[in-house]
Amino acid sequence: MIFGDYFSMLRFTKPHRKVFALAVLFMMVTAIFDCVSIGMVLPLTDRIMIGKDIVFPHRLPAFAEEFIKHINNIPRWTLLSFIGYGIAILFFLKGLFTFLQTYYMSKVGQLVVRDIRNKIYSKLQDVSLEYFTKRRSGELISRITNDVRLVENAVSYGVSDLFYQSFQVVFFAIMIFVIHAKLALFSFILVPLISFPIVKVGTRLRKLSKKSQEQMADINSLLVETINGVRIVKAFSMEEYELAKFVRHNYDFFKVMMKSIKRTALLAPLTEFFGAIFGAIIFMWIGKSVIAGEFSFGVFAVFLGSLFSMIRPFKKLSQVNSINQQALAANDRIYEILDSHPSVAEKKDALILDRVRNGIVFDKVGFKYETDIILKEISLEARQGEIIAVVGSSGAGKSTLVDLIPRFYDPQDGKIMIDGQDIRNFTIKSLRANIGMVTQETILFNDSVKGNISYGRKDASMDDIIKAAKEAFAHDFIMKLSDGYDTFIGDRGVKLSGGERQRIAIARAILKNPPILILDEATSQLDAESERLVQEAINRIVKGRTVFVIGHRLSSLRNATKIIVLMSGRIAETGTHEELINSIGGVYKRLYETQVLSPT
Repeated sequence: MIFGDYFSMLRFTKPHRKVFALAVLFMMVTAIFDCVSIGMVLPLTDRIMIGKDIVFPHRLPAFAEEFIKHINNIPRWTLLSFIGYGIAILFFLKGLFTFLQTYYMSKVGQLVVRDIRNKIYSKLQDVSLEYFTKRRSGELISRITNDVRLVENAVSYGVSDLFYQSFQVVFFAIMIFVIHAKLALFSFILVPLISFPIVKVGTRLRKLSKKSQEQMADINSLLVETINGVRIVKAFSMEEYELAKFVRHNYDFFKVMMKSIKRTALLAPLTEFFGAIFGAIIFMWIGKSVIAGEFSFGVFAVFLGSLFSMIRPFKKLSQVNSINQQALAANDRIYEILDSHPSVAEKKDALILDRVRNGIVFDKVGFKYETDIILKEISLEARQGEIIAVVGSSGAGKSTLVDLIPRFYDPQDGKIMIDGQDIRNFTIKSLRANIGMVTQETILFNDSVKGNISYGRKDASMDDIIKAAKEAFAHDFIMKLSDGYDTFIGDRGVKLSGGERQRIAIARAILKNPPILILDEATSQLDAESERLVQEAINRIVKGRTVFVIGHRLSSLRNATKIIVLMSGRIAETGTHEELINSIGGVYKRLYETQVLSPT
């Protein structure tokens, strides 16, 4: 299971396998230079400084025996010159390949980060609206920032060290085996003893890392909430409450991180301790053979140096395991997003909705969110050019009803048809291209006024943008801004008033010029003057379109062709304003009288 998870993480490197292969090749060459520096320099030093021949405790292959014999016959001064130049060349090449391996592995890491972030963001654009209702925005931000950083850490450093240190272990193991096979076999008992605590602690680290990432998501969610709601926090003097909540989450994160750090810090000294014990035993054992003259001290130094050089990679691998376990926990969370599927799916042979000719029909539509039934047996018809007003108390299902038209959700029962075709037969893009929306919560982006109006129609000319703004009664206030249409309006349009933001949203809908228009309580949060201007703009854009209006102020719905009154998810009444107002004991009449005619 762990290896499967690990390879799922390495799958991100597949598009960059050439760069990855180069990095691995350079690691292997660097590891060889590490072995060569010990395997050649120490015996040669023995020959040069002490003047003794290089002696191995057993016979070597013929070519190796001839090579050692040749070295033993070279004058010591000549060998001294050779080792001096050799060390310089050796470490130059080692440094070069170390740079190359670091550069190319870091490049792979950065490429992987770029790809993962693109994939996650692409998936977030692809999933249905329902997905976002089940997850906090801070949690999703944490996945694309913190979790991706951990995977990048594993690829750039974890995978790099995994290969590099493994190469060192293999090459040093071969060197030890060549020098003394029996001692090498005894030394390899060290491997499982060191590996056991690494694996054991690594399993716990993965659980702790997943917990810490979840708590970081909590912190991100809290930050998003309090920064976006800073006015409410200050208006209700809740600064101390929010600070205490943040401190609590931050302390929980701190505790989990310290548990993780404690286990990571324990691995290195534990690994070193086992290595030192075995090193001491072998030192005493093989030292007797050196004293007896069975082989030279230089060869013994190579053996001992190689053995202790194996311990260093094991220590490093224990740290690598910690990094990789954290990354695997992050990898699981990333794949939770990447493996998700949109609940609103498009048919393979979906049709293109070119234009709307007749209108929209709801045929016994039912919708529930998880176990909560929101809409039941909704049947209605909106002909082309009609204005359908949807009213009802809070929670009656008004917004859900209009959200089904652009397929933000799909009904579980019944169907919605445009020009006689089930809207599920159309491509989602072509369906939504025919629909414009102005919502109660005006969503604008940290872009210029021009960029916000042309959102959805980036090919629009400046003349078209200005015309749309004029029709929305927005042109005059736009021209008073510091840079006119090029003025950046801040995050969520914070630099503009509510009425100004709403008129830009209406200009955006006008520019799109859709045959179907949805107005979801577009004037509910405005003052009287702003509402008047916005209402005039709305009256202009509804002409000739099929319009669904969710109305907060019932007095503004007099011009609706048909009014639908929702009650507990069902259509309670249908009719014009005059018909419903004259209905004795009707729901609409009661709502109207409560809102408009009751004394203040």
